[in-house]
Amino acid sequence: MSDERPIKSPLEAGFQDTKFRLPPQNIEAEISALGALMLDSEAAVKVVDILTSEDFYRPQHRLIFSVILELFEKSQPIDVISVSNRLKEKGVLEQAGGSAYLADLVNASPTASNVDLIQASVDISELGYREEENVDDLLDKAEKRIFSISQNTLSQKFTILGSALEEAWERIDYLHKNKNELRGVPTGFRDIDKVLAGLQKSDLIIVAARPSFGKTAFVLDIARHVAVEKNMPVGIFSLEMSTQQLVDRFIAAEAHVDLWKLRTGNLSESSDDFLRIRDALAKLSKAPLYIDDEVSNNVLQMRAMARRLQGLFAVNAA
Repeated sequence: MSDERPIKSPLEAGFQDTKFRLPPQNIEAEISALGALMLDSEAAVKVVDILTSEDFYRPQHRLIFSVILELFEKSQPIDVISVSNRLKEKGVLEQAGGSAYLADLVNASPTASNVDLIQASVDISELGYREEENVDDLLDKAEKRIFSISQNTLSQKFTILGSALEEAWERIDYLHKNKNELRGVPTGFRDIDKVLAGLQKSDLIIVAARPSFGKTAFVLDIARHVAVEKNMPVGIFSLEMSTQQLVDRFIAAEAHVDLWKLRTGNLSESSDDFLRIRDALAKLSKAPLYIDDEVSNNVLQMRAMARRLQGLFAVNAA
């Protein structure tokens, strides 16, 4: 009886052996990127620090990109003619597909902005092979990578001190002439705004206290003030209270009505409670407040939702 074991195909083996694993590839993205590089010489600035010739799947694409890098390093024009001439000088023009193929690359690239997609496609494809990582973590990384393209792939940039100083002077002059204005987003609490000058961009504000000390009421008052009085979009993630509970709190605070009476319906007909509630509903209905009360949300999910909210409504997440 033979001891030989049947040889499993790569599919049957589950691609556990890396020699059977198909490298991440996107030929269309490669074509678009190379065509865009030859259409717009400035596009090379965006990719020279993140792409190498080895990132391309097709050998001819590696040759073409290596020549583009050579031209870029020598500060020479990057176009179909210059790339073709350089390939011809190196004796690899036909190996790279010939002049006709270079022209096809340019024609297949409708816009030079496609260069921003190729590195993202490689990064996201590679994430799929990280079996040891949590799926939610991988999805968050992939979404973050895609979102960075829509915002602006080359988001890092230097700021000239002169322009920053000019902006600072205009801000200081404006605040001096408008004594009641704040540099940041006003909270509605004068003493806090006096200390913080409002909520500043990129700041992380943590509100901490023992239970039943009014943390939720305090934060909701800030959110209500920003949305209602300043008409600025605000996103709220609630892991404890439902949307209806938060809405009751907003109505009670805006109408200056006792929350217990509002919840139980014990409102006085002789007072103007109903009139104040009606006015509060009218104001709140126009307020750009967005609530997510999914109790199973984790940090990654909230961050993903915040990105979408920011992209759609320019929300100041709270």
